[in-house]
Amino acid sequence: MGKRGEPRMPVQLPVRIFGTDLQGRIFSERVSTVDVSRSGAKLRGVKATIKGDEIIGLTCGEKKAHFRVKWIGQPGTATEGRVGLLNLSPERALWDLRLPLALTDSFRPEHRGERRKTPRFKCDVPVQVRPRGEANMWGKASDISRGGCFVEMTIPLKPGAKFEISLWLGESKIMLQGEVASAAPGFGIGVRFVNVTQQDQKSLGKLISEITHALI
Repeated sequence: MGKRGEPRMPVQLPVRIFGTDLQGRIFSERVSTVDVSRSGAKLRGVKATIKGDEIIGLTCGEKKAHFRVKWIGQPGTATEGRVGLLNLSPERALWDLRLPLALTDSFRPEHRGERRKTPRFKCDVPVQVRPRGEANMWGKASDISRGGCFVEMTIPLKPGAKFEISLWLGESKIMLQGEVASAAPGFGIGVRFVNVTQQDQKSLGKLISEITHALI
């Protein structure tokens, strides 16, 4: 059973979510929260078919943030249309509420969804993306793992697009092949590293080690 670091406040707030669905189509829906915390939220009334671990955008009033889908209610059950989200920028105030202070509570998700094979680490790494046949684009990786990263950029590429990606940390630079695993319009793209060589894995390991060391 998972444990959540913060208790959730039961509250119904009108919000809008947007992103790309399981078929790669852009969606935008007005839904409602079931409960919220600084680090996440549970929604109901979601009609789009979203895959686990997808990045989606959420707006509440004038504020917006992007979230990772952590679990999805089972179709045909009482949890259908419910989605559990993890806030990727919990340090930014999103909810106009006085939320409880962090403490351990018991949380049992209705559906665990997909689990990432490799852990992700928060970061702030400059990125250059070179799509095939297009001009170079710049962004910032806000999290990274040995399998991929999330790149914040104003004009995201389409799901499935392939490109060369360069990441910097100080004087360290690695160049990898990537493809768009997910796209969140207005936020950026989830990148999956492809054709990763043994040397690439060593370079990624070194980069992640430097990132985690910098956070200590």
